[in-house]
Amino acid sequence: MEKLVAELKSLIPLKETTVVGDIVVIAAKIPEMLVYARVGDIVRDESRKEEWWQVTLHLLSIPLQEVVWTLRTAQFTGQEIFTMGGDGRFIKAVRFAETSPQPIQSGRENPGKGRERKTALRVIK
Repeated sequence: MEKLVAELKSLIPLKETTVVGDIVVIAAKIPEMLVYARVGDIVRDESRKEEWWQVTLHLLSIPLQEVVWTLRTAQFTGQEIFTMGGDGRFIKAVRFAETSPQPIQSGRENPGKGRERKTALRVIK
C-alpha cells in the first residue's frame, strides 16, 4: 500500500487539508480500486471520546454512491494509511490549479465599443 500511495503522490497534486466540497482520491488494496469522491459533509462523531468524524463521501463512480465513513483527521487528510476490515485505505484531497474563471467570448463585440471582433470559426460549404 505504501508503494501505491507514493506513486499517487508523485502523479497527482494533493492538498494538505480536506474540507467540505473537496474532491478526494481514494485508494484501496482489497478490493483493488482507485476512485474519486466529493466530500459532502464532515461532522464530529459525538458518540466517541476521541476525536472522530463522520465523513460523507459521494463516490464519482457509476452508479453514483454515497458512503459515510467514521475517520480520524489524520485518516481523511492523507496523513496516514488506515484499514477498514483489515484492508488498506488512503484518502487525500486533490489540489486543482487555481485559476480565475474566464468569461466565454461570443465572437462579437458589444456594438457600443465601436469595433467588431472576427471569430476564429467560420462556416465552410
